[in-house]
Amino acid sequence: MFLAEFNQAPPEQLKTLLKNCVHIQAWAEKIISNRPYSTKASLLEYAEQLSQMWSWQEILAALATHPKIGERQAKKQLNAKEQDFSSKEQAGISLDELTQQALLQGNMDYEQKFGFIFLIKAAGLSSDEILKKLHERLQNDLAIEKTIVHEQLAAIALLRLSQEIQA
Repeated sequence: MFLAEFNQAPPEQLKTLLKNCVHIQAWAEKIISNRPYSTKASLLEYAEQLSQMWSWQEILAALATHPKIGERQAKKQLNAKEQDFSSKEQAGISLDELTQQALLQGNMDYEQKFGFIFLIKAAGLSSDEILKKLHERLQNDLAIEKTIVHEQLAAIALLRLSQEIQA
């Protein structure tokens, strides 16, 4: 969608577009109500500022809609646009049996320790890089991990929004 179209589109259409970026309704509503944007950069800057204000409850709710890294079955629960985003972002992940097992075990260990899914902006990362980060992050305490998850979720949302809007 071109920026000019974004500025003129009906709010319901934009709510869907923004929900595909991240399932945080207040974020979408504020972005929509702040239109028009003069540049794509100004839209992304505002979206980033808003993302810094997400509450942990909003983040947890958004995590509940996110597929687990490397898990094929979870992607089936996404709409077509979210599946497309997820597939592109996880393109560097090897889906061989050994990698699948390592990711499955890592995801289970992570969820058991922290109580929510492991989230990482996977775009551009290989399986080895993701597994390394997963094992490193398992050493964190809850407070540090909440901060990292917040940053990663915002980075994913902004990447997706950037891909959706053309200047």
